[in-house]
This record gives sequence, C-alpha cells and structure tokens, in this order.
Amino acid sequence: MLDIKFIRENPEVVKEEIRKRNMKIDLDSFLNLDEQKRKLQQEVEDLRKKQNEANKTLSQNKDEKILSEMKEIKIKLSELEPELKSLEEKIKNILLELPNITHESVPIGKDENDNVVIKGWGEKPEFDFQPKEHYEIEAVKNLIDTERGAKVSGARFWYLKRDLARLEFALMQYAFEFYANKGFEPMIVPMIVREQAMYGTGFFPADKNEIYSVNVDDDNLFLVGTAEVSLAAYHMNEVLNLEKGSKKYMGYSSCFRREAGTYGKDTKGILRGHQFNKIEMFIFCKPEESWSLYEDLLKCAEEFMQSLGLHYQVLNMCTGDIGAPNAKKYDIETWMPGQNKYRETNSCSNDTDFQARRLNCKFTDQDGKKKFVHTLNNTGCADLRVLIAILENYQQKNGTVIVPEVLRKWVGKGRIR
Repeated sequence: MLDIKFIRENPEVVKEEIRKRNMKIDLDSFLNLDEQKRKLQQEVEDLRKKQNEANKTLSQNKDEKILSEMKEIKIKLSELEPELKSLEEKIKNILLELPNITHESVPIGKDENDNVVIKGWGEKPEFDFQPKEHYEIEAVKNLIDTERGAKVSGARFWYLKRDLARLEFALMQYAFEFYANKGFEPMIVPMIVREQAMYGTGFFPADKNEIYSVNVDDDNLFLVGTAEVSLAAYHMNEVLNLEKGSKKYMGYSSCFRREAGTYGKDTKGILRGHQFNKIEMFIFCKPEESWSLYEDLLKCAEEFMQSLGLHYQVLNMCTGDIGAPNAKKYDIETWMPGQNKYRETNSCSNDTDFQARRLNCKFTDQDGKKKFVHTLNNTGCADLRVLIAILENYQQKNGTVIVPEVLRKWVGKGRIR
C-alpha cells in the first residue's frame, strides 16, 4: 500500500505508475474523495469537541440552551459519521488497488513479450535423440497418475509415485539444507490463513479469484498459494529489532491455486496444477539495505539452480508483467528440452515497504523513529517446475533419467528406471 501522504504530494508520479502498468484507476477521483473525507473529518472532529465541552458544562449546570445544542450536535453527527465511514471505505478500497512504485531499472512494457533477458547460465544440453516431455519419458510414465488424481480431486490433480515421489522429497530436503547454509532460518508455515494476511501481502484484492477459500460461512479462511503469505504475516503488527541485521526466513508449504484463466493450457503432465509444494525465501530488512539484499537473494536462487546443473536465463520483468506489490521482479526461466522452451521456475521480488505498510510491520531506526521495513521474497524451490526440468534435462536415450548428484543421497540411487 502506498502512503496516502506520498500520493497527495506526488500525484503525477502515481498517475505515471498507473499508466506504465497499463492499469485503469482514476487517481483524480481518488484525490477528490480524499479531499472530501478530510473536510468532513474536520467537521466531525469539531462537532465532537463541542460535544465534549458541552458535556463538561452540563456536569456542572443543566442549562436548557446547552441541552438543545447537544441534541442538534447529536443529530448532525448521526448524519455525518456514516457519510465519513462510507468515504473512508471507498478510499481504502482504491488504496488497496494502487500499485507500488517501480524501481527505475524496471523496463516499461505491456506484457511478457516486453520482459528483458539480462543474463543466463550454462548451455542447452545436446541430445542424440529427440528429447521427450516429462510425462512421455519411459521411466516416468507410470510414476504420474493423473487419471486417479482427477477421479479423486478433479482436473489438474495427480499422484506422484515411487522414485518420482522420492525425487520430489529429495528436492525439498536439498533446498532446505542449501538455503539454511545461506543463513535462512527454516520454517514450516501455516497453509491456511486469515483474510488479513491475504490483503496484507497484496494477493487480495488483485488475485482473489486464484485463491481457494475454506469454510466461508464460518471461518473465512484461505489456502495459501505461496508461503510468502504466511512468512510476510509472521511479523504483522510488530516492531522488529534489525540492529543485528535483517530477518531471513525460508518457509516450506503446500500451495494451492485455482489457476483461473488457464483452462486448456498445459493440461498434460504436472506442469500446471492446483496443488504443489514450495520453499519460499523471505527477508525483512531496513530500506537502505533492501536493494543490495535483493541482488543477493537472486544470487542464492541462481546458485541453487546451478548446483542442479540446469541451464537458465534471468529476466528483468516489465511494468506490465509484475504484481502490484512489486517494485522490481526477476524471473529465472529454466530450459525444458522436451518442450523446447524456457519455463519460469523462480521469481524474485522486492516489494519495498508496500507489504509492510499493509501489515503494519516496522523497525526502530538509530534515531528511535519507527519506520516500515522492506520485504523481499524469492522462490527457493517450486517442486513441480524444477522436477520437470530435471526429468527433461537428464533424460537418456533408453528412457531412464539420471538423478543429479546432489540429490542422490536422498533418492537412494543415481538413475530412475
């Protein structure tokens, strides 16, 4: 959420941001509502002050004139207070839709076609046969059961079996160990959260149609689409001590997404499902440290993918293809030879104080002033996308799959047959 004082003082900056992101928000209408609210708020405060003064006088002298004035004030407040509350609600709803201010290095663009490749690592593997998609590989065919997944839970659910289940767990265990050695505190986080956590991280209202709700009539809870939600809300309504450095966490969770709008896309195999497992990295830090830590966060993710021997490219995402909370976002796209294309496997975002302002998460600076922290997040390891990349890049002509060396101690073998 943007600071409303910043919006008032920099309306043209906010308008330009709305334009760059191809959004349709009438900021002039918002500012008009804000002006109305401030005038009305002053009027209500003046009436309440008179009411308090009259109450003090009446406690000493039951003057009929003052009693009459009190009745008039009460009637007037009964009219103005609901009007003020309505204006505040309208302003709040628009504030929740306004995006963060993007960093100057973010390319301006309309959609994914305007993202910029800034670097890469490794080379595309060469095969002396036509590489297959993951679900076509002989050793993998019987390890993915989409038919029974659909029978039990519906489309885009499946069972992973035997060596594929072991490989999935190996990825999570390895990622846990890898990022713990980088200084990130391991956590297993709640997968069901309250609405405040969804609004606080910026997933509501923008992505509400992607989220599964639970017991709507009773508890109004939601299944997380990423551990980012649970990690960001961990320090909600707290003042952090960051004198000894930033707070670095990695959270494991199962994730649930409705995948609204993707019907008919990537329906085969396990590329795009409603349920997956993921390790998310999250940092709470001082504003002056956030951009340096952001680059370090990307470096961690790159080193993880490099340790698996997977060729990838890094994209600087354009204004039309980043989320509302993001001031900047990098995507790592990993090469999938069976599909003959790159696919997103990691996303790394700096949300500056956008989430912290919604979550009321602050720190105390050297002068004793409370300020909002900056929050950074990164996909440490999303199981299915990385799993597919391993299967397609390490497939062999005889239909087997080589297990990357760093995962073998958990899988218990060097090849899936």
